[in-house]
Amino acid sequence: MAQQHDDDDEPKINDRRKIDPETGEARVEDGDAANDAADVGFSEDDIALLAEAERDLVAEYRERAARAEAELKNFRTRVERDRVANREAVIAEVIRSLLPAIDDLDRADAHGDLVEGAPLTLVAQKLRAGFAKYGLEKIGEVGEPFDPKRHEAIVQLPSADVTVNTVADVLEPGYVLGDRLIRPAKVAVSVPEA
Repeated sequence: MAQQHDDDDEPKINDRRKIDPETGEARVEDGDAANDAADVGFSEDDIALLAEAERDLVAEYRERAARAEAELKNFRTRVERDRVANREAVIAEVIRSLLPAIDDLDRADAHGDLVEGAPLTLVAQKLRAGFAKYGLEKIGEVGEPFDPKRHEAIVQLPSADVTVNTVADVLEPGYVLGDRLIRPAKVAVSVPEA
């Protein structure tokens, strides 16, 4: 028997290419992403789950970016703090190495070797002014209470005149740079008699 072919029995071909092969232009169809997803077998629930997963992923990456930005800010703060601390340590070390020269100038001044207008007097004034610019301060004065954090006791002298340990004499001045002790003052200490 011969089979009859009518138009309804003809196979239908759906061209789903996104680019028209004849014109080379993008095809625009009436369907949206949901229709395209439905065409490949996704349901509305699947599409909603995918959208939610995408939102969660975007939120996660935003959180990671914010965390990375905070870590970078903390890193920069630490680097700046370390840089300042290193700078202060270097300044303190340079000053510490020059303290013997300042001590010699102080001894020369105490013996009357530095007279007004003499070249060595001018050098001493410039050195002291330069150190003062960085905040170097002399510590250790007669009569102040003894502080083991700032003073080094070389001699203890029992005395009925004091009720607490007190600096009786300064053998070598100490120096501080801001809050940093550069060198403790070497002192003789009057201690209360027992």
